[in-house]
Amino acid sequence: MTGNGDTEFHSRESIAYIRQMLGEMRLVAEREGAQMLCYLIEMAYEEAGDLQRRIKPHRAGAGGKRSL
Repeated sequence: MTGNGDTEFHSRESIAYIRQMLGEMRLVAEREGAQMLCYLIEMAYEEAGDLQRRIKPHRAGAGGKRSL
């Protein structure tokens, strides 16, 4: 029985994982002096953060109202 809440949970988990990996990749790129890669990875890292903020956790008993 997979519902919308399960999909949102998996989406949040996936984006969190991607963001974590990007953070690690950024450190490697910094150590290598790859400035353009650092910039591009940072942009992807920030986008992942934006996605995390947009995917709101479903809260039981919230009165049925969801913020956009």
